[in-house]
Amino acid sequence: MSEEAVLQLRNVTKKIGRRTIIDQLSLDISRGEVFGLLGPNGAGKTTTIRMIVGLISMTKGEVIINGVSVRKQFELAMTHVGAIVENPEMYKFLTGYQNLLQAARKHSGVTKERIREVIELVGLQHRIHEKVKRYSLGMRQRLGIAQSLLHRPSVLILDEPTNGLDPAGIRELREYLRHLAREEGIAVIVSSHLLSEMELMCDRVAVLQTGRLIDVRSVHEMKSAGGKHQILIEVSEPELTKEALISLLPAEHIAIRGGRLEITAERQRIPELIRALVHAEIDVYGIHVVQQSLEEQFLEITRGEQIV
Repeated sequence: MSEEAVLQLRNVTKKIGRRTIIDQLSLDISRGEVFGLLGPNGAGKTTTIRMIVGLISMTKGEVIINGVSVRKQFELAMTHVGAIVENPEMYKFLTGYQNLLQAARKHSGVTKERIREVIELVGLQHRIHEKVKRYSLGMRQRLGIAQSLLHRPSVLILDEPTNGLDPAGIRELREYLRHLAREEGIAVIVSSHLLSEMELMCDRVAVLQTGRLIDVRSVHEMKSAGGKHQILIEVSEPELTKEALISLLPAEHIAIRGGRLEITAERQRIPELIRALVHAEIDVYGIHVVQQSLEEQFLEITRGEQIV
């Protein structure tokens, strides 16, 4: 993945009347990465995507795509973007290839060789001359992505791309998107309500809540040992143990259930906790470490609100 930022959001704000929908959102998204947008209902994911592609205007702020300002040079900026917002649109009575020919007319310099390249890139070479009305939903998604890639965009944006797909279709789409990011050097931005799929698909994720950016995290780091864990400690005196650890951890991170302590903390803090218990002369019968799932981490970040 390149560190070059191909898409930059700078203090992007959207207001409707007195209501702030998006509040000073700033992000840098690099070439070759799959970037996810996550958040509870009404967090502002789709609004953010619509502002990036110019479907709605920004109240304040700036979006820069491949060095071009969306505000100042909208048409030029959009030449660097491929997007599917909601469902891909196509002519069902035409073949997949004929649909790509029609889409190519909207861009200058799209050759038949390029059309063949994107067909192979999305894996439709064996079905491309069939009418689209015979395509499965997954095949239509792939054809929509092919249409979006014809003009060699720097950024590919997909709003809820896994909607309606079966598990096999979701897996195929995930593999194509990661292949696109890696082989074409495209920044792929996706929003999804399937947290497990975002974990498998994305390199980084941004968590939005009520129009604000809560956090940007690397999926790899979240799955590594550096993330939060649930530490289960069996001790002789749970209440006394809790008192001994409050000086090290906030009280809300320590709970007593079933006669044992449940502690939420980073793995690297375990030796420190053990030393504190030994110093307090507390008998420890066992320690079990359970890494927080991605879902638990997001629910913690968003204070239990539903991820969509």
